[in-house]
Amino acid sequence: MGTIGLPRAAFERILKKAGAKRVSHEAMEEFARVMEDKMLRIAMEAGMLAKHAGRKTIIDEDVRQARRKLGF
Repeated sequence: MGTIGLPRAAFERILKKAGAKRVSHEAMEEFARVMEDKMLRIAMEAGMLAKHAGRKTIIDEDVRQARRKLGF
């Protein structure tokens, strides 16, 4: 899947919050690619769950169920 285009600084902050003192540009880019792919898959699944329930709006439970279904 393609990139979503979220700000890379956000991913660097997550890695630093997890304990990294420094993060290489390549590591931050790879982390962003992996996380964007996972987020997009969850969002797509949550959208399908909402549609199946007859809703146009994705609710928090759709996201939780999608995450569980996909094993994240």
